[in-house]
Amino acid sequence: MTEAVHAAAAPKPVGRYPHARRVGELLFLSGIGPRDPATDAVPGNVFDADGRLVAHDIAAQARAVFANVRAVLEASGARWEDLVDVTVYLTDMAADFAGYNAAWAEHFPDAAIAPCRTTLGIDALPTPIAIELKCIAALKSSPSPANFTSPPPLAGEG
Repeated sequence: MTEAVHAAAAPKPVGRYPHARRVGELLFLSGIGPRDPATDAVPGNVFDADGRLVAHDIAAQARAVFANVRAVLEASGARWEDLVDVTVYLTDMAADFAGYNAAWAEHFPDAAIAPCRTTLGIDALPTPIAIELKCIAALKSSPSPANFTSPPPLAGEG
């Protein structure tokens, strides 16, 4: 059986999916971006007079995405230290990798205990963000059931 997690302290998902799903002792986080949970604004984005994105601050977005990941982990009964694997998507690898990597080092100062990491350069993300994280955590104890919701029944189920 799996359990869906919806974290009130994280930005709402941009589609019909949970923030995370627990399967046994593993927690799989959906793609998490840097949007502000209260305003839905993207930190560090700069727009021109016509509303077109002209610049972004990868360090601000990286710090915000780490805070959002932490919020989902906490709502799931997990800790930052429970992360075991992180896939990072950057929309501008050449320009943003160094800034993102510096923010990573702030949050994971000891490489010996940091989660595994894969960083991919991609063309775009569904909203005007420059970074998104996909994470897996290994849980050591049972989470608080209050944070979980049952998935809706499949078509034809009662």
